[in-house]
Amino acid sequence: MFLNLMYITNHPEIAKIAESAGTDCIFVDLEYIGKADRQKGLDTVLSHHTFADVANVRSVLKKAKLLVRCNPIHEKSDLINSTEEEIDAIVNNGADIIMLPYFKKAEEVARFLTAVRGRTKTMLLVETPGAVKNIDSILKLPGIDYIHIGLNDLSIGYGQKFLFEPLADGTVGMLCKKFKDKGIPYGFGGIASLGKGLIPSEYIIKEHYRLGSTAAILSRSFCNAELMKSFDEIRSAFEKGLQQIRKLEQECQNGAFDLEKNFAEIQEKVEKIVAED
Repeated sequence: MFLNLMYITNHPEIAKIAESAGTDCIFVDLEYIGKADRQKGLDTVLSHHTFADVANVRSVLKKAKLLVRCNPIHEKSDLINSTEEEIDAIVNNGADIIMLPYFKKAEEVARFLTAVRGRTKTMLLVETPGAVKNIDSILKLPGIDYIHIGLNDLSIGYGQKFLFEPLADGTVGMLCKKFKDKGIPYGFGGIASLGKGLIPSEYIIKEHYRLGSTAAILSRSFCNAELMKSFDEIRSAFEKGLQQIRKLEQECQNGAFDLEKNFAEIQEKVEKIVAED
């Protein structure tokens, strides 16, 4: 069973290319509330996607699932609709899965699940120390279909220097065990093309298999469409990159690697990067 791979885009043509190459889930990102402030100064992307983007991407997908990230739980104001109104709009525009980001308490998750009302699948994005602290009470709630661990904001929340520190220090492994015990499919973080990243992607993919993860986001460094000159170049990046990832995954499934040794090497690499920062 290969990882379910997600790619963030609001461009229908790129969504079609990603789907055709084998991407399992196209990810439209509506989250903006509070995001710019907490990621200030970091090399991250604010997507600025819209409800129209949800509908436009929905219209071109044939087999890939459409995942939409809503905003964190919020109230209605003169400028924004309430969480409930936002989720209604996401459902009406064709989402298959709705992701809740940046929650801290079970009460927030309960409100989200109530708003969705089973109309789509649900995914929780665990990315705050509060969510980790309260994870046992959160996991008691019915209606959680998937969980993803967001390494970037989680490392920021813990005051860490490098996004893979929660992976190296065992936090991700602890959470994955809890999710597995509850029978909820889970994933974490993002992966680049093989050979890329401060921690090369092949190390992270192997760690997904060690921890029983079922999903990962294809990161901006996997295919940064904004830097590419043509759709043909984007198509080539997807086809080549996914072929390489799937080949490595097959080797993982065949037991070709010592996954515990791989995790120890990740810990060493993270420790070195943090020490040099």
